[in-house]
Amino acid sequence: MLIFNIRGENIEVTQAIRDYVEKRISKLEKYFEKDVKNTAHVNLKVYPDKQAKVEVTIPLPYLTLRAEEMSNDLYASVDLVTDKLERQIRKYKTKVNRKSREKGFKNLEFAPAEDVSADTDDESKFQVVRTKQLALKPMDNEEAILQMDMLGHDFFIYEDAETSGINIVYRRNDGRYGLIETGEE
Repeated sequence: MLIFNIRGENIEVTQAIRDYVEKRISKLEKYFEKDVKNTAHVNLKVYPDKQAKVEVTIPLPYLTLRAEEMSNDLYASVDLVTDKLERQIRKYKTKVNRKSREKGFKNLEFAPAEDVSADTDDESKFQVVRTKQLALKPMDNEEAILQMDMLGHDFFIYEDAETSGINIVYRRNDGRYGLIETGEE
């Protein structure tokens, strides 16, 4: 069951807009467990040039879904972001199912994952302007890269499933991926 938290910036969220957003994004519920309540954070923005931006974040216990789209029509942006989220879910499920078959798992249990992004402030290079806490989920490099891509981040911190060490995957300037492994000195 999805609970909606819909906010508008430079736009009043009318009942018609709210109903449309809820109707479109509720179609994703078929991928979620029936008895679990999940919150969909929806942010609607309208810019002075009449561009409409829709951002949706759905934190799940095992994955954080996030997508954003911008177009000249708010309703079209909602449709596009819903399609993007559905593709993310399918991609993730396909990857997890393939891995579980390869490794012989029957049921995969997931730990909560948190968003790992950070804001920067140009005025002071060394001032911490945002702090986030996260629960690290045991996974392998491929799953970490998939999570990073789904979140749209340039790096992702996770616990290595085999070594229990803390690792970081990141996107390199050449488009490939890098891995930082922590260890004892």
